[in-house]
Amino acid sequence: MSPTILKLGGSVITEKDRAETLDGAALDAAADAIAAAMEGGDVSELVLVHGGGSFGHHHASEAGVTTTDESGDAADAIAIHSAMKTLNQFVLSRLHDRGVPALPVHPLSAGARDADGDLDLPMNQAATMLHEGFVPVLHGDVIATEGEGVTVLSGDEIVTTAAAHLSADRVGLCSTVPGVLDTDEEVIPEITAFADAADALGGSDADADVTGGMAAKVRELLDLGAPASVFGPESIGAFLAGEQPGTTIRGR
Repeated sequence: MSPTILKLGGSVITEKDRAETLDGAALDAAADAIAAAMEGGDVSELVLVHGGGSFGHHHASEAGVTTTDESGDAADAIAIHSAMKTLNQFVLSRLHDRGVPALPVHPLSAGARDADGDLDLPMNQAATMLHEGFVPVLHGDVIATEGEGVTVLSGDEIVTTAAAHLSADRVGLCSTVPGVLDTDEEVIPEITAFADAADALGGSDADADVTGGMAAKVRELLDLGAPASVFGPESIGAFLAGEQPGTTIRGR
């Protein structure tokens, strides 16, 4: 099994500066591209991951919970997780409308972090779903963290974890930009070390981003051990068809 992993950024499918606001047209377009690729045989085994956008990020920001700042309040965890389940259901609904056999995997119920911050996110659920012909759909979430209550688990970390455990051969991150941009707003074709793009990388433009923005994405993908692509929404179909649109990221 060598599935393709596609992440839809939260900023792609939501209005990230407006709390719990879906970008319905963008999600429809993404679902159309995924359905067409599967129907046309461009991809057979697909794992989908989506970010939090204005759903999870809004509540995490209000509670002060990030990938490193914790909360011991169950109400905070429920608010963030419930928002992410709502967004996940929107994604599932759009896929089901197009005949894509998608099933949810909620990280809060599946994994945890130990006292050193190391993530344990078993992928046997996703692997079995793939074997049975389903499309697992995971999402950014809160996750129980030993000694710290809960912290945020980013979609980007889920991507790298899933890629390693499932031996993915293709990884793509769909962002709101056509790739990683340099200081002249041009797409950087390839990144093999963080220094290649350090001058241009910064946090997300949206105030509610609690997972590190593009810089965090690049760092995660450099550690992946396999080439990955960062591209805009218009290139979802091209990526699923086997192309490498946008920026290719491969660690040395």
